Amino acid sequence: MSFLIDSSIMITSQILFFGFGWLFFMRQLFKDYEIRQYVVQVIFSVTFAFSCTMFELIIFEILGVLNSSSRYFHWKMNLCVILLILVFMVPFYIGYFIVSNIRLLHKQRLLFSCLLWLTFMYFFWKLGDPFPILSPKHGILSIEQLISRVGVIGVTLMALLSGFGAVNCPYTYMSYFLRNVTDTDILALERRLLQTMDMIISKKKRMAMARRTMFQKGEVHNKPSGFWGMIKSVTTSAPGSESILCLSA
Repeated sequence: MSFLIDSSIMITSQILFFGFGWLFFMRQLFKDYEIRQYVVQVIFSVTFAFSCTMFELIIFEILGVLNSSSRYFHWKMNLCVILLILVFMVPFYIGYFIVSNIRLLHKQRLLFSCLLWLTFMYFFWKLGDPFPILSPKHGILSIEQLISRVGVIGVTLMALLSGFGAVNCPYTYMSYFLRNVTDTDILALERRLLQTMDMIISKKKRMAMARRTMFQKGEVHNKPSGFWGMIKSVTTSAPGSESILCLSA
């Protein structure tokens, strides 16, 4: 009796997730497209529903909701359905859609779709050769063989997409955090630059006049020589040199 109740809860949640995936596909993803492919909508909604159901089962496992045998049964069933969709149904339909758009192959599209799917399955299976995936305990088309290859492809794609997003997102949304520079700001900075240049020129003129005054008074040529004169020039300074230091500050 508890298994029937648990199954009814899971079926109800799957129906709700399917409806939400259908609405999301219609209202957000392809709201501006006039061509409607109902097979694509069904595949997307079914994949979305079973993916959300697996996430729901993980939450139920943590919280201890439903019976453990029921959770295991529905987990294995959802996993088999998702693998069937990802490995068999989606690649075959993509190949069928590609062949259908080629006029020369339109009459034998089913045959060429099967050939494309077999080619995909060959490379999909050869992908697991460099990895320690093969095991004599599991069969060729077992869940372990399929989920391991799907995991390798999924982790690789997620790494590529996350790296691209980490670079593209700041480049795209950086303009939202930048301050808009107006013509008034540019004119104000130009005025400040001109004022700074005038101040530098006036200080250079005053320093040149101070050096000329020191030269006329003989403060430059009448410096003491020798070791004691060097020490005296370091410890004491002339009034004119202090004025030059003040102007350069």
